[in-house]
Amino acid sequence: MALPALFDTLRLPVIGAPMFLVSGPELVIAQCKAGIVGSFPALNARPTSQLDEWLHQITEELAAHDRAFPEQPAAPFAVNQIVHRTNGRLDDDISRPRPADRRQYRP
Repeated sequence: MALPALFDTLRLPVIGAPMFLVSGPELVIAQCKAGIVGSFPALNARPTSQLDEWLHQITEELAAHDRAFPEQPAAPFAVNQIVHRTNGRLDDDISRPRPADRRQYRP
């Protein structure tokens, strides 16, 4: 059985932990460039509008990396959504437009 295409860009089968108040765009970008899945909790982007800025920064920097190093593309990234009923911004976070490349996140 073939592995999903997601694994094609991974150098190690690792997902960087989405650490509350620690993980942000710089860490995610570094993780992806190193060949592991980068991730961050959506709630780290404060205020809510900052999530759009982070998604744009991550997708743009990883796309630039892929153009510069096509033989070693960056791994994908993930946005950790807290789906507990106490997360008052969940609906807003998951309704945001998705990045228009292969690194789309899925809530």
